[in-house]
Amino acid sequence: MPQQMKGRAKEFSLDLLHYTVASVLYAFSVRMFTAPNHIAPGGVTGLSTVINYLSGWPIGMVSLLFNIPIFIWAVLQIGYKLVGKTIVATVFVAVAIDFLAVPPYHGNQMLASIFGGFLEGTGLSLVFMRGATTGGTDLIARLLNRKVRFVSMGKLMLCVDFVVVVISAVVYKSMESALYALIGIFVSTKMIDTILYGTDVGTGKVMFIISEKNEQIAQKILDNVERGVTFLNSKGAYTGRKGEVLLCAARRYEVVKIKDIVRSIDRNAFLIVGDAGEITGEGFREVRAEDTTLKELLQNAKEKKK
Repeated sequence: MPQQMKGRAKEFSLDLLHYTVASVLYAFSVRMFTAPNHIAPGGVTGLSTVINYLSGWPIGMVSLLFNIPIFIWAVLQIGYKLVGKTIVATVFVAVAIDFLAVPPYHGNQMLASIFGGFLEGTGLSLVFMRGATTGGTDLIARLLNRKVRFVSMGKLMLCVDFVVVVISAVVYKSMESALYALIGIFVSTKMIDTILYGTDVGTGKVMFIISEKNEQIAQKILDNVERGVTFLNSKGAYTGRKGEVLLCAARRYEVVKIKDIVRSIDRNAFLIVGDAGEITGEGFREVRAEDTTLKELLQNAKEKKK
């Protein structure tokens, strides 16, 4: 029990550390670069930036108010435990945006969009690493994806962000502001991909789970993380007892979610997490033409040797 308490305390401390650093980076992105230069790079924060321009209301406060109904919707659909971290992270970010004294940069809008996207992407990555989000677009996309599974989360997020960018163009009466916002979104997305997945989006983690409650664990991973799970037949070398091992390939930021699921169902489960140098297939990197060509060349070479 003391060991479990220490583990929970360590995880909680890491959560707070990541959220604190992430909120500071996000505040610099909004208060220093995007908002002073009339750039609203999508999402709830972008919409809050537009409302701040029209009314003067604090960006963080407005963002938090917008997220409240989204949180209620998420709790009803997903459950409080999985939304709890997101609520905490969102509060940290909102407070940092409104209360940190950040000097505004008034200058080249291109530089503002690039550096704003860089800081935003870095901050969001730190939050994602701890199995949370900052609410807004990504949480809306996840909830909508449960109803319209034929549309990917990436496309749903893009649709929501596009609507906000269009609204900002109308409010600021500037097409350039909208174009710079798109640049900011692009830079932020690339930073998230680079930090979470490395330079190759086909990398990730492979997880092996051994538990007496495999069925429950597999179903919860399918429902809450939306990752495929494979049952592998196993046999203990010492006991000779036959059983099953769960195999799951996941993104790096999804590992924390899966670990939480496993521990919530079976605290005594045996869990192995390893690096996957390359994962190709649905949900990861698509099979590229050059990969197929290389395989064909190798196969032809083997046949010629024979």
